[in-house]
Amino acid sequence: MVDSHVPSSTSSTVEAEKMDVAADRMPYSDDNPRRHSLERLESQNKETLANIFAEPAVAAEADLEKNDLAPKQPAFPGASAPSDFPDGGFEAWLVVLGAWCCLFCSFGWINCIGVFQQYYQTHQLAEYSSSTVAWIPSMEVFMMFMGGPAFGKIFDSYGPRYMLLGGSIAHVFGLMMASLSTQYYQFILAQGICSALGASAVFYSANSVLPTWFFKKRATAFGITASGSSLGGVIFPIMVTKLIPQIGFAWTMRTAAFTILGMLIIANLTVKSRLKPSPRPVALMDFITPLKEPTYALLAAGSFFFFFGTFIPFNFIIMQALEYGMSPDLATYLLPILNATRSVPSLLLAAIPNTPSIFGRILPGIFADRYGRFNTMISTCIFSAAMVLALWLPSRGNIPIIIFGALYGFSSGAFVSLLPSLVAQISDVRQIGVRNGTLFLIVSFAGLTGNPIAGALVARTGGAFTGLQVFCGLAMAVGSALYAGSRWVQVGWKMKVI
Repeated sequence: MVDSHVPSSTSSTVEAEKMDVAADRMPYSDDNPRRHSLERLESQNKETLANIFAEPAVAAEADLEKNDLAPKQPAFPGASAPSDFPDGGFEAWLVVLGAWCCLFCSFGWINCIGVFQQYYQTHQLAEYSSSTVAWIPSMEVFMMFMGGPAFGKIFDSYGPRYMLLGGSIAHVFGLMMASLSTQYYQFILAQGICSALGASAVFYSANSVLPTWFFKKRATAFGITASGSSLGGVIFPIMVTKLIPQIGFAWTMRTAAFTILGMLIIANLTVKSRLKPSPRPVALMDFITPLKEPTYALLAAGSFFFFFGTFIPFNFIIMQALEYGMSPDLATYLLPILNATRSVPSLLLAAIPNTPSIFGRILPGIFADRYGRFNTMISTCIFSAAMVLALWLPSRGNIPIIIFGALYGFSSGAFVSLLPSLVAQISDVRQIGVRNGTLFLIVSFAGLTGNPIAGALVARTGGAFTGLQVFCGLAMAVGSALYAGSRWVQVGWKMKVI
């Protein structure tokens, strides 16, 4: 319960404010002056038994993504009441449109990294090994996620406007510079660092702004937005591979940059936070404290290992298909197939029962909300690992490789879409930005090293892809086991919807 006592003196008011600041800075510490209100709750979702370390019950309900009526009171002093969330309307859906453009230009661009791995290895950087070339797309993935803590803190303090504008400029400028690059270090600086860091700012602006507009329909908004990354992953690979033979590499990159510029102009005009920014000092412990919680630590570890393998098929499936005789024209469409089926889980997440969304009418029985987000994540991660080891590993012809691409795209698509929901499910609503940032920072190191390790395995085995595929499948299997461990910490082996 929120303390209703109003201090009668100035000194007591100042003391209370100091206590509130101290509590916010160490929300899970045993030394917290309000520790009595931060005890382990049985569940944040009353329909499940997911153990949550969170704020009082009213605040827990405020963060709950469910279909019941939101509580009328604010989650904590100074917060907006959940019933005040628009959950729709022209302005809110305009923000979703802008966020969709952000995901199209940021994660959608990152999803086509396999095109550049194959192209650079056979053209500008033909003298370098697969492992060395793989550092370029890996650096893109790393920079995309490692900015999480910094951009999350910037968003909390200053809102999305300047972060999104700066990210847009850096993303477009980096791609323009990549169009002029001829040397390895130039591609690293332009495409691997500058463009990707800008894309990271764009990505976190979109992901952070949606919860300020949506409460009951939050997953709907996230699902629609996430489909932008999948559509970008369908369009960009086809666009790049088809334009290079016609207008050359340089103008292909510039065309992509101009396309992204147009989309980001829309994003900058529509993406905004509903809440007034509140600058706060940076405290390192804000990012470290969540790792002391077993549930969060296991979730972070599982994400790290699963991310080791997530992008390996995206980066190497074209090369593997060409190695086993697939025509270059057909291989061009493998990444679009991967990304097209990858959008399905995002649409499933958007199909929330009892909402007027068209997705809800088409696909009313969504898995994540009906069977639990942790349950869905574990299931799809196990399926992804199984697809790699049971289908991709022995595949040698066109048909099994195409089938693998479609099935893997479907199963792996749930990872990025579901991960923020898992963090929200086990977190204090006031710490979502920092805790998401910490998690994505951790997985960024897996994204940085996964592809070069895979490339080194290809080089070590004389161009064979078996070692790469085994590494990919086993890494994701370990990640799936750690997700199951996080679930076990919450409810044991009981069949609960969490």
